Amino acid sequence: MKIRDLTEHLETIAPLHLQESYDNAGLLTGKFEWDITGVMISLDATEAVIDEAIANECNVVVSHHPIIFSGLKKVNGYHYIERSIIKAIKHDIAIYAIHTNLDNVLKNGVSMEMCKRLELDNVQILAKKDNPSLEAGLGAIGLLPEAMSPMDCLQYIKDKMKTNTIRHTALLDRNIEKVAVCGGSGASFLPHAIRQGADLYISADFKYHEFFDSDDEIIIADIGHYESEQFTIDLLYEILKEKFSNFALFCTTVTTNPIKYY
Repeated sequence: MKIRDLTEHLETIAPLHLQESYDNAGLLTGKFEWDITGVMISLDATEAVIDEAIANECNVVVSHHPIIFSGLKKVNGYHYIERSIIKAIKHDIAIYAIHTNLDNVLKNGVSMEMCKRLELDNVQILAKKDNPSLEAGLGAIGLLPEAMSPMDCLQYIKDKMKTNTIRHTALLDRNIEKVAVCGGSGASFLPHAIRQGADLYISADFKYHEFFDSDDEIIIADIGHYESEQFTIDLLYEILKEKFSNFALFCTTVTTNPIKYY
């Protein structure tokens, strides 16, 4: 089984042309014609994940976030990105990133995985692509299994999304029924959630002044970037397990979240 077989399958689910213009999804190190010995799935291709791949005799790392995101001018090992790349190349490990192209698909996409965890019904794309021929876009919106109070909803989110901390705006004096979600940095899609009548919007990386944009129309629930995307590892594992059985698949045991809570 070649790496090309793996990447071609992933790109039938999340085509590279769906990635955002700023992104760098695709094969970042390694060659398409290499035989696969094993695949390590992660959110980030950090040095610790590369070490884990080596220990498990995997020569492919499939990560959500691209370890090479902007241009590298030097590769001398002084930065964690450089160290990861050096180690991957030294040990003939291919790194494949499936980032905003996976964010932009509803079926088998990052936001749909969030919706499944939250058990949302009648799920639709939150911010559709401008191209009307594409059923693609970022985020999703749907209905809770039953209406619940804002406080009960926040606890429900903590339980379902396995997070201990939620930064949120003032709680509204009405039950929560319609919920919008967007994995990762989704502050820019808040207007879409408001226009579509969401009572609450779950995403991450909201800045201080961006919380004011809720304007008492919606509750913003910032659960953290890692926390919103952590189940992408399980999603990719299931996608690959369903298609391939002739090489070993591993989900990383490394928690790559750089943020700690006290």
